[in-house]
Amino acid sequence: MNKSKGTLSLLLIIIAIAAITYVAFSGIGAKGTGSINDISLGLDLAGGVSITYQVVGDETPGQTEMDDTIYKLLQRAQVYSSEAEVYREGTNRINVDIPDVTDANKILEDLGSPGSLYFIAQKDASGKENYSYNYSTGYTLNYSLQTLLDNGSIVITGTDVAEAMAGSQKNQTTGKIEYVVTLKLNDEGTKKFADATQKAYAGGESIAIYYDGQFVSVPSVNAAITDGSAVITGMEDYDRAGELATIIRIGAVPLELEEVRSNVVGAKLGESAIKTSIIAGAIGIACIIVFMLIVYRLLGVASSLALILYTGLDIVIMSAFRVTLTLPGIAGVILSIGMAVDANVIIFARIREELGKGVSVRTAVKTGFDKALSAILDGNITTLIAAAVLFIMGTGTIKGFASTLAIGIILSMFTALVITKLILNSFVAIGWRKQGFYGTEKEKKAINFVGKRGIFFGISGLAIIAAAVCLIYNASTGYMLNYNIDFIGGTSSTIELKEAVDLNYIDTNIKPVVAEALGITTADIRANTVNESNQIVLKTKTLSQEEREKVLKALSDKLSVDSDSVEMENISATVGNEMRRNALISVAIATLCMLLYISVRFKDISFGLGSVLALVHDVIVVLLFYAFLKWSVGTTFIACMLTIVGYSINATIVIFDRIRENLKLVGKGMTVADVTNKSITQTMTRSINTSLTTLVTVVILAIMGVSSIREFALPLIVGIVCGTYSSVCVAGNLWYALYTWRSKAAAAKDNK
Repeated sequence: MNKSKGTLSLLLIIIAIAAITYVAFSGIGAKGTGSINDISLGLDLAGGVSITYQVVGDETPGQTEMDDTIYKLLQRAQVYSSEAEVYREGTNRINVDIPDVTDANKILEDLGSPGSLYFIAQKDASGKENYSYNYSTGYTLNYSLQTLLDNGSIVITGTDVAEAMAGSQKNQTTGKIEYVVTLKLNDEGTKKFADATQKAYAGGESIAIYYDGQFVSVPSVNAAITDGSAVITGMEDYDRAGELATIIRIGAVPLELEEVRSNVVGAKLGESAIKTSIIAGAIGIACIIVFMLIVYRLLGVASSLALILYTGLDIVIMSAFRVTLTLPGIAGVILSIGMAVDANVIIFARIREELGKGVSVRTAVKTGFDKALSAILDGNITTLIAAAVLFIMGTGTIKGFASTLAIGIILSMFTALVITKLILNSFVAIGWRKQGFYGTEKEKKAINFVGKRGIFFGISGLAIIAAAVCLIYNASTGYMLNYNIDFIGGTSSTIELKEAVDLNYIDTNIKPVVAEALGITTADIRANTVNESNQIVLKTKTLSQEEREKVLKALSDKLSVDSDSVEMENISATVGNEMRRNALISVAIATLCMLLYISVRFKDISFGLGSVLALVHDVIVVLLFYAFLKWSVGTTFIACMLTIVGYSINATIVIFDRIRENLKLVGKGMTVADVTNKSITQTMTRSINTSLTTLVTVVILAIMGVSSIREFALPLIVGIVCGTYSSVCVAGNLWYALYTWRSKAAAAKDNK
């Protein structure tokens, strides 16, 4: 590349960065397509209702039954929002997400728990009344549903109803507008209903609509209905017609469902999370750019330009591919910004090493990229494994986190290996070739890490013992960890106050209000929050819709809390147990996949075992902090642990890659211990600098983020620090111990 081409290349890159940045923040066209404002928001950010239903019964439902149920639930959900989504989870669960609704609690109450719908004839075959009416109690059944099914008094069930819609029509007699519900039946239902209405019309009888244990309508039959289209009249207004139509649609699902999880999110919580996260991300990017410019000079300029392009591309891709952004997803985006410069740091370390050998800048750039490639690919692929496991095993918001993390990892490799390389080649072509612009790194005297392995192993051993003691002690007094409702079931209420409060204020002012509303003691309410925060999280028993309304009213009346600033989530104990199990399975699967990948890639199981043992060490140390500090363990725990696993093994692979490269020096004046020490020393600066750039963004998240993001960020800080320690001080020594043990075992076998 000559000077003119270099200038043109750099100019085009700057124009591309400006264009992508403009699209990312302003979008294209009047609708702002492709911008940050065009990104699809999850319920935890947009506000709304999310419900998980489970099929009643032990038998696994068929595909057709599930598809029909999903279709009918989607029709019902889209009455409230055209953006509503209904999708299958596992073999017997269905999720209903209705975003951007203003009265989420009312919708949840209207939706109810889908149950069975029955149309019951007034009289059985012998002429006996199936139901009776009392002025004080209303309509009541005279027989059980099973009896009515057996004697043929159940005319049709909800599975026979194809459609139920509210509407209005002109009364042919009075000429006035009346509100009605129109029904359409399927073929089988049409035939059964024709026979039943002929009999009822002849006898002047009614056919009652019975749903979920109560009568919802008892209309008289004014004609025989033979075409499968019926009209229910007598509604006092359109709202009543709509309510009845909704109930019929609920009961018309082919399967009987029960609610196992529900979540009502106030829109203001999401607005607050987005605002603080954008600020945190901007500060994080600015800090990283300043750090890279100071430490890496002209190399830092290249990485900063690539980072700006990376950020813009990340936003545009999430918008273009309609990736749903969730609260943990925001954490994933900001975390990936910190990790985005990791590949650059690896490359720059290699370039400076080459410059330290006295080669030209052009040669150093080419060689630096070539030598860094394997470490970058291996490190990012292992992190992608963690993201893939999260996406496959996780649900809802965790899938959102996995998506944003995976996009970030792939983009970071592209910007580092393509854009940064193009920028540096342009700098060289322009004529910026003085070594002082880039900095050099001379060969450092190797630190004797292997000789100090007893100290490092001792420190790690004490941390593991401390973790075991904390976990055992906690288990003796309740749970090993501070499980939130994600893992044990119950109701979680996230409340945003107008100003920050401390834990004492929560105990003396907020808990009593909630306890009084529910008729329980304050001891039955657990507060899970960070001191001096304006967002608090209260955990209670599973609350009914009526109890939720009581809590909201009490908070509004006595503490002036806006209902839009409250999120309430119900999770059954069954789902909680499954989540705990899935957390263990997720970490185990990710660990096994990484072990296999590294063992195959490095062609030596010592590398695979060493890296896995190091990351298990990191997981245990983070568990120590969870157990000792009583950090909340919920859905984000899975994402946090797998992110730590991926991040830790990424740093370890960089060291192992250097060990693999330097092994050729064994027998040429160096021992295996010398190679290990040399490799760790050569990569130590990279390990520290990468940790600092990632820590910057995570620390800012912990300081500025909302409670749920802070719940993710605090353990991640511990994980990053611990991962850096284990990569530098533990992983290499573990490899050395395994390698020498296997070498001695092989030698002993050969001598026999």
